[in-house]
Parts: sequence; structure tokens; C-alpha cells
Amino acid sequence: MRTKVAIIGSGPSGLLLGQLLTEAAIDNVVLDRVGKDYILGRVRAGVLEEGTVGLMDQAKSGAHMHAAGLPHHGFSLAFDGRDHRIDLYSLTGGKRVVVYGQTELTRDLMEHREASGALTVYDAANVTPHDFDGASPYLTYDKNGITHRLDCDFIAGCDGFHGASRKAVPQGAIRTFEKVYPFGWLGILADVAPVSHELIYANHPRGFALCSMRSETRSRYYIQCSLDEKVEDWSDARFWDELRWRLPENHAEAMVTAPSFAKSIAPLRSFVAEPIRFGRLFLVGDAAHIVPPTGAKGLNLAASDVFYLSNALIEFYGHRSEAGIDAYSQKALARVWKAVRFSWWMTTIMHRFPNTDDFGQRLQEAELDYLVQSPAASTSLAENYVGLPY
Repeated sequence: MRTKVAIIGSGPSGLLLGQLLTEAAIDNVVLDRVGKDYILGRVRAGVLEEGTVGLMDQAKSGAHMHAAGLPHHGFSLAFDGRDHRIDLYSLTGGKRVVVYGQTELTRDLMEHREASGALTVYDAANVTPHDFDGASPYLTYDKNGITHRLDCDFIAGCDGFHGASRKAVPQGAIRTFEKVYPFGWLGILADVAPVSHELIYANHPRGFALCSMRSETRSRYYIQCSLDEKVEDWSDARFWDELRWRLPENHAEAMVTAPSFAKSIAPLRSFVAEPIRFGRLFLVGDAAHIVPPTGAKGLNLAASDVFYLSNALIEFYGHRSEAGIDAYSQKALARVWKAVRFSWWMTTIMHRFPNTDDFGQRLQEAELDYLVQSPAASTSLAENYVGLPY
């Protein structure tokens, strides 16, 4: 079998890239080691920058997002018992974010891909890139006990942090940068109305908390926890009590609780690989970089990678120009590092670190107070949160 672009991974980045290429009449095949049900069973972030929303529209997959997504014109920063709203819309000249679950976005892209007739191979085991340093790359994979070969012009590695794409790169050809944070996020999902119609980021001496949502009737809440915590030690009652501790009184009193139907602990890390182009193999999304979820950048960074790569491939097939391909790694990483910085900064000012004493807590509160009082500082926060331009 042969295609123009072989895409490893059917998460949002792989499906979005595939659909943008399909809309541009560029043949592509998506492969994934797991099945559709497993992919759609994963619960991930859901705050979309305007650039991500625009790419979904360009891929002709944004109709349900516009119907069911929740436009947010601001969010709240809570600290020292106070609550301050960051007005994204006014600070950025009319920009906003849209809250829309990654599972729903993935389903939209899957359904549109199936309707367009483009090929996705699920349950493809041992996917391996070959000869991507030359002019004739190809993939091998196993399915139903048979080894298959997929010849192609280019390979897009959209298969996540633990995927095969980055592992296929020779060790000396890649450099990685990493910071592992000394805490995690304990998160729950509950079918209950959110405590606020916009997100709340809370700094508290007991640790960070985040009040988010997936819809007007489904809430997603997080609290900072140590990495040695176990999910089974956290009853729903204990979680709700701890969350209330960390919120300003008005939100704590307004919160409505319900039994959770999902509960997990996620470690936090910052990770970047350089470069992210190796001959005819390109790394995209989590295969290339990871950010802590504090700044809501993970999915959006994957989308910005897709923007640069899809434009480069469309330029190659439309004009036989390799300029975009040659510039992909540099352009994508320039934006990645700015988002990595923002996510690191948000994480450092909002969380309680093991060495954070009372002095450190006061410094965080002073920085947050300056942040919300200074129009210039608030504007910088808002510009980064809604997403820097591509």
C-alpha cells in the first residue's frame, strides 16, 4: 500500500492533520496501535485557543464544537481569600477561548474522516518508521497476525510521548529538555453544574486548585497533591472538603457536589525535543513536547504544530516547494518554547512547592496581586492564555 503522508497516531493532532490534508486533496493514512473505543474513552483537556477553533473549521469539523462548546471571555484568579477576574476579551481586543472536551473534538474529527472516506487503520501493532532519512520512507505494522508495509513520501509522528516516532530517531540526532514537577493533580469528573461559569485558578497555602468544566452539567475539578498519593485514599467526601478549603468563601459555599464517575492523579512535567524534523519524519504534539496543564496549552500546542506542518505539506504538493518543510522545526519550536515558558510560569506562581515556606507563599501572593492590579501584566497573561499568533 502507498500513500503520500503516513500519520502515526489518531489522537487530535493526527486526525486534525489528516483532515486538513484530506480537504487539500492530499492522500494520507492514519494508523493507531489501539482501537476507537479506547481513544474515545480518554478524558483530556478542553480549553481551545482561537487558532485551534479556526483549524477545526478549516478541517470542516467544527460544527458540533460551535453548537456545544462554551465560549469563555475570562477566568478567575483566586488567592489570599480573594477572587479576581481576568477579562480576556477586553484585554486582547476581542479574543476568547472555547471550553470543549478533547474527547468530543476527537469524535468530531473521527466522524468527519470516516464520512470523507479517508483511511484509518486501528489496532495496528508494532508501527515502525523506516528510511525516513532518505527519499523513500515507509512504515511497517502488524495487524491480524500479518506484517504490512505502507510506503509514503512523509511520516508525521503524532503518537504521543511514549510513541514509536521519537524513539525511531537516532539518539545523537535529538536533544531533549525536561523538568519534572514534585507534585501531581488529583482530578475528578462529576455530573454536576460547575461552581462558576468560567474557570477558577486558585493559589492556597494548602496547594493549587482548579475549577473547570466539560459542559453546563459536567464539572472537572483538580487539586494539587503529592506524587505518593493514591487515588483509592481519596473518597469523594475528602476531595470535596479539600477543594472547598482551597477556594474563596463565596465559591466554597456555592459549590454543589455529586458522586464522581472518574478520578485520577496526573504527574506534571515540561518536556521539549529538538529538532522535530528528521529528514521526512516530523514530530507533532506530545511526541515533541509536553507542558503542565496549568496554562491549558497541551492540545493547543499540538494544533499549532499541525498548522505549520499542514501548510508546509500543502505548499510542497501544490508548488513543489520545500521551504515550509525546511522551516517546520524552527517555526514550531519558537512557539512551543513560548508556551512552555508560560505554562512553567503559571505552574510556579500557582502551586505550593515542597520548599515553599510562609515567605515564599507571601511572594506568590504579592506577584498575583501585582498581576491583577497591573493592566500591562494582566494583558500579558491574557495574550498568552488565549494563544499567541501562529
